[in-house]
Amino acid sequence: MPLHINSNFDSGNIVCTRAAEPADIRLTIQKDNNSEFYQWFHFRLNGAKDTPVNLKITNARDAAYPKGFEDYQAVASSDRKTWTRVPTSYENGILTIAHTPRTDSVWYAYFAPYTMEQHASLIARAQLADGVSLDVLGETLDGQTMDLLRIGEPAPEKQNFWAIARQHPGESMAEWWMEGFLDRLLDPSDRTARALRERAVFHIVPNMNPDGSRRGHLRTNAAGANLNREWSKPSMDRSPEVFLVRQRMQATGANFCLDVHGDEALPYNFLAGMMGIPSLSERQKTLQKVFSDTLLRASPEFQTKYGYPDARPGKGNMTLCSNWVAEEFGCLALTLEMPFKDNVNAPDATHGWSPDRSKAFGAAHLDAMLAVLNA
Repeated sequence: MPLHINSNFDSGNIVCTRAAEPADIRLTIQKDNNSEFYQWFHFRLNGAKDTPVNLKITNARDAAYPKGFEDYQAVASSDRKTWTRVPTSYENGILTIAHTPRTDSVWYAYFAPYTMEQHASLIARAQLADGVSLDVLGETLDGQTMDLLRIGEPAPEKQNFWAIARQHPGESMAEWWMEGFLDRLLDPSDRTARALRERAVFHIVPNMNPDGSRRGHLRTNAAGANLNREWSKPSMDRSPEVFLVRQRMQATGANFCLDVHGDEALPYNFLAGMMGIPSLSERQKTLQKVFSDTLLRASPEFQTKYGYPDARPGKGNMTLCSNWVAEEFGCLALTLEMPFKDNVNAPDATHGWSPDRSKAFGAAHLDAMLAVLNA
């Protein structure tokens, strides 16, 4: 059976330049549309059952974050449900996946994908829970819907809590996080979730970048815009995703906002953002410590030793979501980063950082959010 490689599907990205020999399959990652960014890959290999293959991504050197390929292991799946790490090396600018498939077809990816079909299922399931409404804020440049889940009915005494994910579409762990977060928040038997829903209205955008997600982009939308650099002046012709969400946020107000991401290089879970905004208050700093300290107790996956350096006072990048929201509303607004690799503080040789761990980590954030409400 001849070797066949394809990525013409939801969230797929690869170009096969050579597949004559299993030991020397040559691949390149396509750039995001109208952008120089690329790093996300997701493709299917057929015809190599029980045959050792070397899948060589030859343009890895010039990817957006080549250090992300150091000490990194790609994921593979035969059923598109369970994704396991497979031997991967990065040398001389080439990322090589060395694997022996045990089935006729195997799917490979930078991280376990969360497709737009999965997103549709998540939205459909969530809207069936009590107290949930699903709003379409508008459409993306590719004509997809911008979905907002509102959990709870607005009331003067209730706070408005926002959580968004996947401004950068290749960071699929962010929507796995959302799945775990929503599952617990909507669990009627969970006391923490009930306490939160009684005192806050939740505005949830599980996927901020549907077009980039479907196109197989790493970091941008259909126009090539990095959405997490659009918050100061979004527009409907360049960044409708941010424009629409920001418009609704200005209508509801925000007492808290969490923007969920993944980091290519750092093998840790950590928080960032807000500390460099011009109007940073002692109250905001106190709430950040409450959130962080509670999350440390709630999840062994979290740590505070490693992360991004804080911006100098007044020098924060105000085009970022967490900075813009914190400045605009005077609230606690944070960026959460999860690893593409593994959490080196709790390594898992089989799965690395994974969908299940992302989901459990998402669920743990309810404890930190309740602590902020109580502070």
